[in-house]
Amino acid sequence: MDRAGRRVSRGMLPLLALHAFSEYHRLPWKPPVTAALLATNTLIYLRPAFLNSLLPSIDQVWFNAHLILKYKDLKRFFLSAFYHASESHLFYNMTSLLWKGVQLETSMGSTEFASMVVALLGMSQGITLLLAKSLLVFFDYDRTYYSEYAVGFSGVLFGMKVVLNSQSENYTNVHGLIVPARYAAWAELIIIQMFVPGVSFLGHLGGILAGLLYLKLKGGHSGFSPLSTIIRGTAGVLTWPLRFVRYLFRRQRIYGRGTVGGSHTRRTATAPVIWRCQACTYDNSGWLSICEICGTSRSGNELSSDPQSHHSSVLPLEEIRRRRVERFS
Repeated sequence: MDRAGRRVSRGMLPLLALHAFSEYHRLPWKPPVTAALLATNTLIYLRPAFLNSLLPSIDQVWFNAHLILKYKDLKRFFLSAFYHASESHLFYNMTSLLWKGVQLETSMGSTEFASMVVALLGMSQGITLLLAKSLLVFFDYDRTYYSEYAVGFSGVLFGMKVVLNSQSENYTNVHGLIVPARYAAWAELIIIQMFVPGVSFLGHLGGILAGLLYLKLKGGHSGFSPLSTIIRGTAGVLTWPLRFVRYLFRRQRIYGRGTVGGSHTRRTATAPVIWRCQACTYDNSGWLSICEICGTSRSGNELSSDPQSHHSSVLPLEEIRRRRVERFS
């Protein structure tokens, strides 16, 4: 970390960036929510100059059940998931997010995936808080879990793992141990707790229980999801200026917008009125004075340059085809 509090990568973050780029490059559809989560977690860890003064320090956002309940500190409750203690911590969490996020967002859709992430974040943090307080109150347990400090996206990732493997009948490799995929989160919880010192057991357990609760609520709920509706509406509002600019600068087209058999005076976006040719019944743009298909003038008279233009008010079908070929050749 430099003097200004900003972190400098030691080599794992370029590897993460390369891995993410190669993964997204091979995908026909690029999941935007997963990319946004990757960028958010990485930027918060790196703390670039334009964000350094806006972001609270990690000491202000550690997840601590005692401080959250005593001071009603919602900043610690929500922001602690997006902070990481070290570069390796961030690297392993983000590679896990990339793998799980791409699969879930591709299958669920971005709106549903975003609502799931928000739900898992709130539920995993809430369950962890509830577990820490329950151990202290009901089981007269020591204050180890109630006063421990933790950060990281792991709780949400454990919840995503539960959702991802909930319907799988396959087996998977969890750090060298072959287990049924639906129990992979539980196996990983135990293995990490045994071999990785300093991890938050309650945080990971809270993520697993949040995933199970999400599946239970999702399975028992039919109809629209209010959270998905809110996210979809917010995304629509945020992208409205871009869509409006694209509408303003879109290329106006005059030719080729008519139809056969339409009304005489239908309003359009590019012309004040559409008029129907009396000879071939083609609906032409209001900007044109002669028929785009057969060359008949808007007033009903055919082009004087054509020798056959004065003896028939309705052209034969073959003549219309011939004129159309000549006009567009």
